[in-house]
Amino acid sequence: MSDLATLETSILDQIAATGDEAALEAVRVAALGKKGSISALLATLGKMSPDERKTQGAAINQAKDKVTQALAARRDVLKSAALDARLASETIDVTLPLRDAPAETGRIHPLSQVWDELTTIFADMGFSVAEGPDIETDDYNFTKLNFPEGHPAREMHDTFFFHPKEDGSRMLLRTHTSPVQVRTMLSQKPPIRVICPGRTYRIDSDATHTPQFHQVEGLVIDKSSHLGHLKWILHEFCKAFFEVDHINMRFRPSFFPFTEPSLEVDIQCRRDKGEIRFGEGEDWLEILGCGMVHPNVLRACGIDPDEYQGFAWGMGIDRIAMLKYGMSDLRQLFDSDVRWLSHYGFKPLEVPTLAGGLSS
Repeated sequence: MSDLATLETSILDQIAATGDEAALEAVRVAALGKKGSISALLATLGKMSPDERKTQGAAINQAKDKVTQALAARRDVLKSAALDARLASETIDVTLPLRDAPAETGRIHPLSQVWDELTTIFADMGFSVAEGPDIETDDYNFTKLNFPEGHPAREMHDTFFFHPKEDGSRMLLRTHTSPVQVRTMLSQKPPIRVICPGRTYRIDSDATHTPQFHQVEGLVIDKSSHLGHLKWILHEFCKAFFEVDHINMRFRPSFFPFTEPSLEVDIQCRRDKGEIRFGEGEDWLEILGCGMVHPNVLRACGIDPDEYQGFAWGMGIDRIAMLKYGMSDLRQLFDSDVRWLSHYGFKPLEVPTLAGGLSS
């Protein structure tokens, strides 16, 4: 019996000394497990006489009950201590401001925003959006657009060409979205009224040029369109895009292989302290090129120039984004700098509308 008392005291001391639930479980298994010290004593009862079993059995069960109660009490103490420690280490300061939701921290890239803005404006004028592949044929990118053989744009230093095929022809990365106009005229009968936004590629890189950039071109083909219609469309677009009530424009003679006559378009602006403001001032800024579609282009696309005529224009999406939102370097648009994007980007729910404001 003295050995049982000593064992009981030892187990209770071990229980009191445990520092966590894992150590407490180890003591429990050593005492009450299948091979535990108290379990071993209980296993000897079957070999005892009835009188011994009655006396020692009661003592052993009493020791087992004390150990079980001590285990339960210590477990409660350890759980409470663990909870207190967790609460102390994971305290929330309710005075801190709430973190912004993902929809508030994410940003729409300015190019995507401007793409949506110009699409909204031209859609309101009745234009649909036409698209085409980035990899084009020489025929669609140059020949059908009235580029003569030997034109500088056809040279390797201006255009990204792929390796020649077995027949000698070469695919290329389109240098403008004009091939989309060609594909539209070949697949649709007039009247045609489309805009063609998309990526374009040229071998050029500096503060105002990048090897890959974005353009939007417009095309109208019908029986009665003329330069007066073109001027009105461009004037209304510039007013809506730059969000001004009035803007002066001037048209200068120019040359493009695919239009005749060809025009460069300047818009009124004021340069002040590194900023450009439109609709005011006495300065002028070139913004796009345009003109009446050349009869040779119409013929190449299966349209009779004696029956139909039309006009087209094109501008850089990256350029007008920089002008409107004050970005100084074209290359910043493609640097993937999160800090830059958080400053110039737009919240996901700021969808441009003519009624609610393009860039509200």
